[in-house]
Amino acid sequence: MDAHVSWSLEVAVKPGQLDELEAVLAEMIESTQSEPGALIYEWSISDDRGIAHANERYADSAALLAHLATFGEKFAQRLLGAVDVTRFVVYGTPSDEAREALSALGPSYMSPLGGFWR
Repeated sequence: MDAHVSWSLEVAVKPGQLDELEAVLAEMIESTQSEPGALIYEWSISDDRGIAHANERYADSAALLAHLATFGEKFAQRLLGAVDVTRFVVYGTPSDEAREALSALGPSYMSPLGGFWR
């Protein structure tokens, strides 16, 4: 069974907070690059700069939990001060501990049904 866990997060940028979002994302990206279990970590923004998406993939639930620990300690307050979460979908089979750690963001879960990755 594939242990990878990924998610798609959609956020609405709060009025006047785009500069803060860009600043905290730069720091988050730099920090996450050194996490060995972080496989994909990318953010995109709409043309009107009002909606942003994060696509993240982790090697397993332990890597996800390590990322969340750093996020919570260093970045959560700033990021969540700049955006409102509008959609959060988690893919894969996260552990119960990972599900608990993600619960504050109100995720929907999608279990594997079929496919492949390279």
